[in-house]
Amino acid sequence: MEKDTSKIVEELKLCPDFSTFYNENKEYMVSESLSELLARLLAEKGLRKAEVIRRAELSEVYAYQIFSGLRIPDRKKLLCLAVGMGLTLEEAQTLLKCAGYSPLYVKLPFDSIVLYGICKKLSIMEINELLFSYGLETLG
Repeated sequence: MEKDTSKIVEELKLCPDFSTFYNENKEYMVSESLSELLARLLAEKGLRKAEVIRRAELSEVYAYQIFSGLRIPDRKKLLCLAVGMGLTLEEAQTLLKCAGYSPLYVKLPFDSIVLYGICKKLSIMEINELLFSYGLETLG
């Protein structure tokens, strides 16, 4: 059973020592590496890397290095992979957090457009056009 993040934070605040907190909550901690998470998502969705890379509009060599764990992409490249994989918003947020990046935040213009694109299943090109039309940096 999944435990809400805010509930875990409250438990952390109230816990007398970290060891107790950790032992009671370690099953809710992120334990997959980025490459493991990507591999699991590919398998769950029945996706092929080559197709994801094409839809993500990333360099093949660079993308295969991400999938193999040799490179950690910047936040924008990771968002391109999320779009290329057709991830849900929740899956995209998990992907960002797993790589150590902040989740998409709807009050930031760039993030809100990317959020919109993910929710509406837009392509990288469509998201980039929206970003450009609002004077924002594109995904790449």
